Amino acid sequence: MSRRQPEITPELMVRAYRAGLFPMAESRGSDRLYWLDPERRGIIPLDAGFHVPKRLLRSVLGAAFEVTADRDFAAAIAGCAAPAPGREDTWINADIERLFTALHRDGHAHSIEVWQAGALVGGLYGVTIGGVFFGESMFSRVRDASKVALVHLVARLRLGGYALLDSQFLTEHLSQFGAHEIPRADYKRRLAAAIALPVTWEAAPPAERLAAEIRSLRAAPA
Repeated sequence: MSRRQPEITPELMVRAYRAGLFPMAESRGSDRLYWLDPERRGIIPLDAGFHVPKRLLRSVLGAAFEVTADRDFAAAIAGCAAPAPGREDTWINADIERLFTALHRDGHAHSIEVWQAGALVGGLYGVTIGGVFFGESMFSRVRDASKVALVHLVARLRLGGYALLDSQFLTEHLSQFGAHEIPRADYKRRLAAAIALPVTWEAAPPAERLAAEIRSLRAAPA
């Protein structure tokens, strides 16, 4: 007889993130969640180490996309959970969607949405505790949409005084922005310091202020 998994609540999720753990399911259809605490943790720098390809920076500052935050969290996480070419299954099951939606209602989870001609074409979501943003997943239905979402996220985090952007794992997609891995012990030290910071999440900062922050990001070769 299999043992029933103890109930995971939004409150337990917050405690786990504070300790450096995060949950995943094996597949979209799985009915169990597992806690992960990798030996090496991916992080995205929020200082001069973050850089944006010049071509992408032009896209971010152009008029092709409308970018919002927390306008439609449910649609953002659904987009991340949906199958896509080369990713027919995801680790975001029904419990993940339920728990993170509850965290969003409690002010502990946020989304960035990227729109084109009124349609949602990309975005990301994650958890915030103190000065840490724990990035969970991103998706893109047109070229550059998820990258535009990431740049907008970083700009908002910098404006709000955040100190740590956790990407959990390192991918080729993220490494182009300066993402890298650090040992678990180093991550836990940074986590403890960043969580204690008083910060501000601004879903809709003044457009001029946001654009100036985006322009201040270091451009890398295209």
